[in-house]
Amino acid sequence: MVQRACHQAGIDAGLSNRATVRSLRHSFATHLLEAGTNIRIIQTLLGHSSVSTTQRYTYVSNKTVRATESLELLAYPVDVPERF
Repeated sequence: MVQRACHQAGIDAGLSNRATVRSLRHSFATHLLEAGTNIRIIQTLLGHSSVSTTQRYTYVSNKTVRATESLELLAYPVDVPERF
């Protein structure tokens, strides 16, 4: 019944992909990760004994990756005050 309700909710929401309980679980984990929740906390919430299992449940969006400061910052000079 839960799976049917989830599927119907996806149809009602106009989703192009079939909504499943598993996809909700993955989305839950991903949204927590993108909101800055520690992966160990997500692991506990999902009931996983291994963090590697939790990592398979979480996906990082391209938007999040693009918004993350990375090594490209090293390419730009930083204003450093001169020493006296």
